[in-house]
Amino acid sequence: MSDRDKAFAEYFAARSGAMRGTAYLLCGDWHRAEDLVQTAFVKLYRVWNRISRHEVLDSYVRQILIRTFLDERRRGWWRRERVGGEDADQVAPPDSPESRLVLLQALARVAPRQRAVLVLRYWEDLSVEDVAALLECSPGTVKSQAARGLDTLRGLLAPTYSGIEMGER
Repeated sequence: MSDRDKAFAEYFAARSGAMRGTAYLLCGDWHRAEDLVQTAFVKLYRVWNRISRHEVLDSYVRQILIRTFLDERRRGWWRRERVGGEDADQVAPPDSPESRLVLLQALARVAPRQRAVLVLRYWEDLSVEDVAALLECSPGTVKSQAARGLDTLRGLLAPTYSGIEMGER
């Protein structure tokens, strides 16, 4: 195995799990998330020799992941199934697995571009400027997409969590 391949394999082993989590939040399906991650890493491998600064790799892979997800959504290739019912008889605590499932289902109903902004801002904890650079848009667009996405999530989650006080970030 060449030094190039060893370096790539080490990077893949270290970062593919985190990228898979990001991809899952984007698409809501573990199999599709795996496909997105594989596509991103194949594209990274093609340019591996040209990337001289390894500190930008995460950002580069994240950008490929987001673009691939958005491109496939535009082309209508992606299909999803909803897991569970729409209404819950009992409200689970906010940190329970059931609440996470409800949140993921609601996130899947947010528009793809808004979902990408929400995942990058609140899951990846990127700044507005970093998200704007990744999505190639203005910081104002990131802020408005985040606000719209959060409004949509609040509307979707309000019936389930109407009696629970939610914390602000």
